[in-house]
Amino acid sequence: MRAAPPEARPAGRAARRPPAAVRRSLAPRAAAALLVALLLPVIVRLPWAGDLGMHAATIERLRHSLLHPGNPLVDADSPSPYYSPWMLLLGSLARASDWSVFVVLRLAALTGLALLVTGVWRYARTLSAHRAAPALAALSLVLLWGTVLINWSGFIALNSLALTVSYPSVFALGLAFHQWAWLTRALRAPSGWGAWLGLGALWAVILLCHQFTGVVATLGALATVLAARPPRGMWPRLAAGAALGLLVLWLWPYYDFFALFSAGGDLEEVHRALYEHFTGRYWLVLLGVAALAARWRRDHRDPLVVFFLLGALVCAAGFLSGHYAWGRALPAALIPAQLAAALAVVQGGRRAVRVRWAWALAAAFAVGAWTQAGMLGYVVGRAALPEALAARYTQPWAGYHWITPYVRYGDVVMARDFASQLIPAYGAYTVAPGYPEFFLPDTARREEAVQRYYTRATPPSVRGDILRTYDVRWVLDGTTPMRSRGLRPVAHGPGGEVLYAVAP
Repeated sequence: MRAAPPEARPAGRAARRPPAAVRRSLAPRAAAALLVALLLPVIVRLPWAGDLGMHAATIERLRHSLLHPGNPLVDADSPSPYYSPWMLLLGSLARASDWSVFVVLRLAALTGLALLVTGVWRYARTLSAHRAAPALAALSLVLLWGTVLINWSGFIALNSLALTVSYPSVFALGLAFHQWAWLTRALRAPSGWGAWLGLGALWAVILLCHQFTGVVATLGALATVLAARPPRGMWPRLAAGAALGLLVLWLWPYYDFFALFSAGGDLEEVHRALYEHFTGRYWLVLLGVAALAARWRRDHRDPLVVFFLLGALVCAAGFLSGHYAWGRALPAALIPAQLAAALAVVQGGRRAVRVRWAWALAAAFAVGAWTQAGMLGYVVGRAALPEALAARYTQPWAGYHWITPYVRYGDVVMARDFASQLIPAYGAYTVAPGYPEFFLPDTARREEAVQRYYTRATPPSVRGDILRTYDVRWVLDGTTPMRSRGLRPVAHGPGGEVLYAVAP
């Protein structure tokens, strides 16, 4: 009797993979698990950088009023794009539990990290059945960048992820990976109307939670559809899902989503930095571009190739036209290239080719890991790092806990620079917003008032008028004492700043 071919034999001890192959698949999984484990103590420490104060302030406003939170930064009744479904859920949790916003942000970070890890795993499985593919994909996404650090929300280089893991952008990107995996499977097998409507609603939620990541999610979904070439009978379901998503965006009550298309003029100069040091920040991704070229030769409609081309087109158009905010779509070019590099190790054709890809990818991982090794400082503290690693450490910002014994929720503080970005996290307002506010009509007037107040030549009477106009109760200033009538110093901060009480 002829023996059954190996693939037809029943599972058992004889059907197990060779030990060497098992070890080869375990190594990347162990490395990916280690990186996830390193992020857990980072979440406990919650290093303060970038937009953390904005997100904490948003949760504070929703904790006090879910239906009418007002502007998260200044004492004004205006809508804000920061009031997303995710932040509404976090605000509800803070309201029900009475936990501090920083505890809630740590829970948000755990949830976002879990969504990101599981989303990458699910999407990678749609691209390859190899057991090492998800781990290699995760390693590529966080290590395959460049030798110049980039820390920006929506960019999940390891150091950037450590600083932004509690941000809505991580939550939204995790949802995006789940969306792409779900959409890929829906296009491959017959799916009912419910699945397509669910995909449309999920698309809207991603766009509402983080608009820039929503653009990346949209480009990835479009690439998936174009690569799949769905039959004509599937288009009504696709259209229904898209229509439901647009309806959710239109009905969202906290801000006008579609008004954002004409409200982003102030963002261009801020995002010019995304195009600076371009080679240094992204050159390791060239390995993925080479992998994409190989995939394109095999299939001109490969989903990763189409995804990359769409993302590169948007980013190039942003650079050439001066719309530098379009650079936030860079992950739409980086992610498919990073995934392609990871998959080349398990899909690179002959074994010799795969081995060469494995060595090249391992070398790139080593360079990326060394570049971002300063991230260990968020785990063990900067003092515990060797000098070579300490030089790569990005110092988090200091908080303003020292003002909380005096400043109460809803008080208005006259502050500028970084202080205006951090103080609202503790429930207070500032006179001018520390972050771009698209729907605040008097932003320019508020910024001018702050500038005039801190100009030493401004007469005391004018300063007093500014304080009364904005109902300011506290003034924060640097080491030079303020010689103004009606100000009384009440506290000194670690950086030499002084908190002054304004006389009633």
